[in-house]
Amino acid sequence: MSRPLVSVVGAGQVGATTAHLLVLKGLADVVLIDVVDGLARGKALDLLQAAATEGLEARVTGTTDYAAVAGSRVVVITAGLARKPGMSRDDLLLANAGIVGPIAAQVARHAPGAVLIVVTNPLDVMAALALKRTGFPRQRVLGMAGMLDSGRLRAFIAERLQVSPASVHAMVLGSHGDLMVSLKSSITVGGQPISARLSADEIDRLIARTRDGGAEIVSLLKTSSAYYAPASGVVQMVQAILKDEHAVLPVSVWLEGEYGLNDVCIGVPAELAASGLVRVVEQPLAPEEQQALARAAQQVREGIATVLAAPVKK
Repeated sequence: MSRPLVSVVGAGQVGATTAHLLVLKGLADVVLIDVVDGLARGKALDLLQAAATEGLEARVTGTTDYAAVAGSRVVVITAGLARKPGMSRDDLLLANAGIVGPIAAQVARHAPGAVLIVVTNPLDVMAALALKRTGFPRQRVLGMAGMLDSGRLRAFIAERLQVSPASVHAMVLGSHGDLMVSLKSSITVGGQPISARLSADEIDRLIARTRDGGAEIVSLLKTSSAYYAPASGVVQMVQAILKDEHAVLPVSVWLEGEYGLNDVCIGVPAELAASGLVRVVEQPLAPEEQQALARAAQQVREGIATVLAAPVKK
């Protein structure tokens, strides 16, 4: 049976874990690409053998050649420098722009019809940069951030209340960083408002832990950052596209007036299907949530202006 092709650029922890999940779920054949000679090929061989052990049919290849992305339905960019202890996402801004910009140009050259999902930090700025460098319509350039942040909040709430994460509904919007916006009014546990289960102070503490969730993992791992949860967020987005699910997920997209915002990539609820973004789902926000979203958008705009003003690397 013919399977769609998904290419993952960056064979580090996030990229390799994304490829592994795609194979285990039977969603696609996978191409891994990395500039480090042998890294993508070695991990692809390992994944191919894992698939055989699991009794799965999948084609997994690894290469340094961007031409291999040709024919991809989805291309995921995870390549970039990871945060180290004490480093913020914004410390990575120009360094990762010099990585993501040229990759986006290669994707546009070899896979002009693909949907592009950006994972590299600072996420929202990198998604905007990829949009500009590819020239793709906004429907086909997405950022994975809200999936991760929402998953973290759900995990912390479930852990605190000793319930299944499946019973917790929560959505985090805004930028992937200190200005993320957790929609408190939309958080439910088993259909019950979170305010019926936890005090306002406890809710605020869980939201703060979510905001610092990446830094908490970096401080524990010392030499790397999170990868299991980011990969799961990516794969859920890929699945929504490949299976034409019309799923509403929190992702970073370029806004054109939605939520009163323009000319910025920011996390919002978005309906995803085979074409990528179908529509931004606008839901009522409390005044303080709207203001927080606007503050996050302004910070991202400043980052976008910085990377677009930098010399373009070929």
